[in-house]
Amino acid sequence: MKLSNIRLLVNDFDKCFAFYSDTLGLECSWGKPGDNYASFNIGLPSGLALFKANLMSQAINKAGAAENTVVNDKAVIIFEVENVDAVFINLESKAVNFLTAPKDMQDWGIRVVHLRDPENNLIELFTALPVQN
Repeated sequence: MKLSNIRLLVNDFDKCFAFYSDTLGLECSWGKPGDNYASFNIGLPSGLALFKANLMSQAINKAGAAENTVVNDKAVIIFEVENVDAVFINLESKAVNFLTAPKDMQDWGIRVVHLRDPENNLIELFTALPVQN
């Protein structure tokens, strides 16, 4: 596994985008105000990401969360793995409880699975989907 990024789950995307971009002066490597996702260079290209909290909630099957409601999760630790299905099987054999089974997120361009650590922190493991021409 290698760290991909730390993703902050935010309710007011544009306000947070302006804070990290304009106030802190971080270089935006992906995204813009009005988007759902943006990433910033923090010494690791795209090392800090912003994502709308309600969309993450839907991705981990809490779709009932109302828009603009504060969700419990405020951050996600993201790891890129060579084969998300193989890692899922391996960790499942070690009694890891997953929030989701591996699934393709076409809009995100990844195959992904979500789990929690013993302190209930949200973790995402992903493998890039093959690029379709």
